Amino acid sequence: MRSLRVLGVDPGLTRCGVGVVEGMVGRPLDLVDVGVVRTPADLDLAKRLLRLERALDDLVVRLRPDVVAVERVFSQQNVRSVMGTAQASGIAMLVAARHGIPVQLHTPSEVKAAVTGSGRADKAQVTAMVTRLLRLDAPPKPADAADALALAICHLWRGSAQNRLAAAVAAAGGTR
Repeated sequence: MRSLRVLGVDPGLTRCGVGVVEGMVGRPLDLVDVGVVRTPADLDLAKRLLRLERALDDLVVRLRPDVVAVERVFSQQNVRSVMGTAQASGIAMLVAARHGIPVQLHTPSEVKAAVTGSGRADKAQVTAMVTRLLRLDAPPKPADAADALALAICHLWRGSAQNRLAAAVAAAGGTR
C-alpha cells in the first residue's frame, strides 16, 4: 500500500482553509502544506470566486494531491453564510475535477469523530488532535487551516478504509 496525499478544503469565501497531509493508515502522518485563501468581503462575488479558483488551482498544480476532501455543506441558520460556503465548495470540486482528481465529501461530525473519537468534539479538541497527529510545534492557525488538515486526516483514515472495503467487495463479485 502506498502513501496518499490528500488536500483538505474547509470551504469559505472570506477564509477557505487548505491543508495537505500525506500518509497511510498505521503510519505517522506528514504535513505537506497548510494555509488559508482569503478574499475581501467587499469584492464582487464573481471576482471572489475567481480568486479562490485561481488559488486552489495553483495549489493543486504545485502540490499534486491524490484526492481532495471537502467539508460537506450543511444547513445553518445564516443562509447567506451557507451560500458562500456552498459556492466555495463547488469551486474546490470543480478544480479537482478539472485535474482528474477524485473528490470526497465529509461531514463535520465525521471529521470530528475520525480525528478525536467524538463527533461532538469542539474546535479546540480538533485542533489539539491535529497538532498532535501531525507532530506540530504549535497549533495551525487560523481555525480554518486546522479544519482543513482535520479533513485531510479524516479522509486518509476513513476514506482509505472505505476504498479498501469497496475494492474487496468488488473483487469478491458482490455489490455494496
